[in-house]
Amino acid sequence: MEILHSFDPVVTPASRILILGTMPGVASLRKQEYYGFPHNAFWRIIAALADHDTVPDVYEERLEMIRRGGMALWDVCHSCRRVGSLDSNILDEVPNDIVALLDSHPSIQTVVFNGTPAHKLFKRHIGMKTLEGREVLVMPSTSPANASWSYERKLAAWSVLKTRF
Repeated sequence: MEILHSFDPVVTPASRILILGTMPGVASLRKQEYYGFPHNAFWRIIAALADHDTVPDVYEERLEMIRRGGMALWDVCHSCRRVGSLDSNILDEVPNDIVALLDSHPSIQTVVFNGTPAHKLFKRHIGMKTLEGREVLVMPSTSPANASWSYERKLAAWSVLKTRF
């Protein structure tokens, strides 16, 4: 099983919210795009929160939507081994240096976990003490594997971020 690597963070000096996933899935790694699987609700949710009528077709425009909204985007895992895209299949994970990112971007005051697995990996490898003084939110995963949550229910939960833009 080969070692998979995550992407560089999407962050600006003005970022106020850091959204952390676990590790890009197969489709995302193939496309070299965050949340590249078309059935993942992430970009639809972010577009709705940013008052966009539709998700931009061009990936760079999606990233610009993140930046303009004061958000940063990264994954808890720097590398891992995994068959398929399920978070439950992640093995031998090595975390990203999220502490260094937060230290170099003090404007980030809210950390959002895209699903419980990201939160659990963060707690295991980095620890919640590193987030003291920051707001921490664990959102329902936008992944289609989180099928017990409808898109509408996910959007309603993620809508708490709208007041932080």
